[in-house]
Amino acid sequence: MVVPELRPWRVAGPHVARIAAAVRPRLARVATVARPRVARLAQAVKPQLRRVTRPDTSKTWQYTAGAATAGLALAAGVVSAAGPWDATGQRTAERQWAAAQQRTGGADHGRTPGKTTASPRPAPSAPPVLTGLGGATTAVQAGPKAPDLPSAKALARLLGPLLEDPALGARHTASVVDVATGTRLYGAGAGQALVPASTTKIATAVAALSALGADHRFTTRAALEADTGELVLVGGGDPTLTARQDTTGAADLRDLAADTAAALHKRGIRQVTLSYDTTLFTGPRIHPIGINPNIAPVTALAADEGRTDGSASGPAPRVADPAADATAKFAGFLAAHGIKTSPPGPSKATGRAQTLATVSSPPLSAVVERMLTNSDNDIAETLARHTAVATGERADFTGGGRAVAAQLKKLGLRLDGAVFHDGSGLDRTDRLTADLLTDLLALAGDPSRPELRPVLTGLPVAGFTGTLTSRYGDGAAGVVRAKTGTLTGVNTLAGTVVDQDGRLLAFAFLSSGTTDPTAAQKALDRAATTLAGCGCR
Repeated sequence: MVVPELRPWRVAGPHVARIAAAVRPRLARVATVARPRVARLAQAVKPQLRRVTRPDTSKTWQYTAGAATAGLALAAGVVSAAGPWDATGQRTAERQWAAAQQRTGGADHGRTPGKTTASPRPAPSAPPVLTGLGGATTAVQAGPKAPDLPSAKALARLLGPLLEDPALGARHTASVVDVATGTRLYGAGAGQALVPASTTKIATAVAALSALGADHRFTTRAALEADTGELVLVGGGDPTLTARQDTTGAADLRDLAADTAAALHKRGIRQVTLSYDTTLFTGPRIHPIGINPNIAPVTALAADEGRTDGSASGPAPRVADPAADATAKFAGFLAAHGIKTSPPGPSKATGRAQTLATVSSPPLSAVVERMLTNSDNDIAETLARHTAVATGERADFTGGGRAVAAQLKKLGLRLDGAVFHDGSGLDRTDRLTADLLTDLLALAGDPSRPELRPVLTGLPVAGFTGTLTSRYGDGAAGVVRAKTGTLTGVNTLAGTVVDQDGRLLAFAFLSSGTTDPTAAQKALDRAATTLAGCGCR
């Protein structure tokens, strides 16, 4: 089963946005003068990190406090050096630069029938921000020289025994890569394909962002068939569409109903035949694992992921037909505005249908971050299908898997042994290598590919967010950022750490045949904590 996310994204969003708005000007002013402080901070936290990685540390509270202090200090330093961030994890400077250039970098599914849309352009990047991150604005390879890299022998000496922990089962693999140079520093069976579980979402995120563009939005629309008077709710595959009052930036079904009702009133229409169109996606709606609280039936039209318990993430009871459920709620909102409807049923909007109103999702960058932080299976499967639509594949489970693989191959990534049968990693027949996962993370850190940055910014933060909220209580809290993966007998972890020398390292640890998920998670966390505390020369 997939580990439930413990802090719904909707709760923190408004508070983070207000805090970000308040501190953004101050951060911008201090960014240019903070770099020396970052160096001093890194030196200051080295002792804490060394204590974190000592196996003979006797006081757990010191162990935890040291890691947390190190993580928070490094985080503060990176913010000061790299520039301000907003609540969605995108750099404000990048967004402003893109607006100044009047570039959108994507298109939604509400395009005018019969008209073609140019392929999406990637979200542009602000060179000063990227320079703050690593001093390079060209390719990943343009980093510091090899002597500054951790020693492969030292890494093997430290990580080898930790990864031989019996808790990690009979089969386990690992890979560590220096993000700035792309240099592989450590590998243990790194080319062997194992069940990746939810770390598959990293691949899905890279494929979707590269195929669609970071500012792509998904549009839900209401269209009127003028000759029949039929009102069709057309699903655009928006996995964040909500019928709740607290939208927190998501596309609002209530707003769509209000705007639709206003358009109908202008036409003198007070009663309509209501239908819904889910034809953007095809094939089976039920995941191969069957009906499961970890995922709703996959459809191009759903409100709140078909959840029935008011939750925003994690396992939950789901409605049997999310499209019918969303349309019934839409009908109720229309009724509140004086529009009577027939009981809704499935249909397909024709090319003659007139769009009355639309609502659109947050940009894909924010959707990807939510998917990775919460390990959201519903978003993952939707993004795999959107990748299929964008690349001409059939928009079902099989086509989505083919589209993800094809997009990664187009990016020049090594796919030896990789198998994609879904976008979420719930399918136990999926296979990925540790090599591929670290390649994906390194690619996302390439300054020349800013559209992939949400893959890194969306990773849960150890001890603080998403599926790592309750982990690293006695480890590198605030230092490790990683995507978790958990199925019965499978435990995986892939993400990034900043080592004692300030280098950003990507890692992937996969284990199969585990019998105690808690013990396996702790073993993986110890390995990541050790990597964070390593100078390893």
